[in-house]
Amino acid sequence: MLIVSYILLAVALLGTISSTIVLVLAILGTVKFLGSASRDRETYQKLAASLPPVSVLKPVHGNEARFKENIESFFRQDYPAYEILFAADEADDSALPVIREISARYPHVPSRIFITGQPLWPNAPNYCFHRLTEHAAHDILVTSDSDVEVGPTYLRDVVPPLLDPQVGAVTCVFRGKSAGGIWAALDAIGQTVEFTAGVLIVNLLEGMKFGLGPTIALRKDSLAKIGGYAAVREYLSNDFVVGNFIYKAGFRVVLSYHVVDHVSPTMTFRRMWERQLRWAMGTRYSRPSGHPGTGLTFATPYGILGLIAASLLGHPLWGAALLAAALLNRMVECWVVGSLAARDPVARTAVLLYPLRDLHGFIIWCASYLSKRSLWRDNRYELLKGGRLVARRANGTVITPDSRVGPAA
Repeated sequence: MLIVSYILLAVALLGTISSTIVLVLAILGTVKFLGSASRDRETYQKLAASLPPVSVLKPVHGNEARFKENIESFFRQDYPAYEILFAADEADDSALPVIREISARYPHVPSRIFITGQPLWPNAPNYCFHRLTEHAAHDILVTSDSDVEVGPTYLRDVVPPLLDPQVGAVTCVFRGKSAGGIWAALDAIGQTVEFTAGVLIVNLLEGMKFGLGPTIALRKDSLAKIGGYAAVREYLSNDFVVGNFIYKAGFRVVLSYHVVDHVSPTMTFRRMWERQLRWAMGTRYSRPSGHPGTGLTFATPYGILGLIAASLLGHPLWGAALLAAALLNRMVECWVVGSLAARDPVARTAVLLYPLRDLHGFIIWCASYLSKRSLWRDNRYELLKGGRLVARRANGTVITPDSRVGPAA
């Protein structure tokens, strides 16, 4: 038992050291992000007179939480010329009346709705983006999920970097926005702090080599160079892969200073669990060499382990010190990343509770190794090596990575 206690204490110390390093890197990543934001904002404001027209592509599926607010935020852009293209699987989708009502109030913003039918590719959003791209009138495309709300300067902020031909894609950090309820709040603060911290650390150490789903802005030429959306039709983490393929094609991927809101709908614990597990599994399959190390980025579980191990060895005060260090670590991360980088006012009030979310995140990370199946809306996914997937639709249809590419719209 004594040997086991020492082993547990060693693991706790390793986790404490690694999570402290992560905290330092997150702070440095925040400093870099805020410094770059200040410089980029000044630089891109000078390009206001030469902003190109843009096509915004947005798949929709049902009247989701805050759907009206999300969609209307895209019609309220302070941008000279842009269109919004929507894609729905079925003509009776409950999202479409909302879109039509909003578009009628903004007649100066061109918008069109396309009924694309049941997706013929494993990844449903990629199929929608593919169909919409064929109808897009402009060379610059801005793809965004239906559960995203943006500020009025969104397009002015994300589009200018694409005027540089060496930049192939622009993506955005996002903060979670709870639609109400404890599980939505837990989901949202995890997005704001845990996910954002990871992105800022990657941006600090190696730069952006992938995209983030709430926003990817790109040009048709950079998309064509990777083979279009057809090249990524079978991947679960389509946002990651699109950006990564564009980076591998020789383009730069830029992290915009604009922070968008990603809505967490009111949900049950089970739905929240499935949602976060899907994201963790996507990371596991997209970054298989880096995902194991994610386990050492958490702090709270190692603080608890340290308390237990040190107490078993007769040194409860040492254990209490390790736990206190872990809790302080996560509270500082919540304040710095959530409040300063993501500019989320909720993060300031969630500081004391964030260590619980950190523990929950560790459990999700562990669970990501226990299954190869994931659920998203009406689709059940089985993950394959390399992040590819097999999709099982609600109607029983099975779509494999080798399924034929659907016809043009």
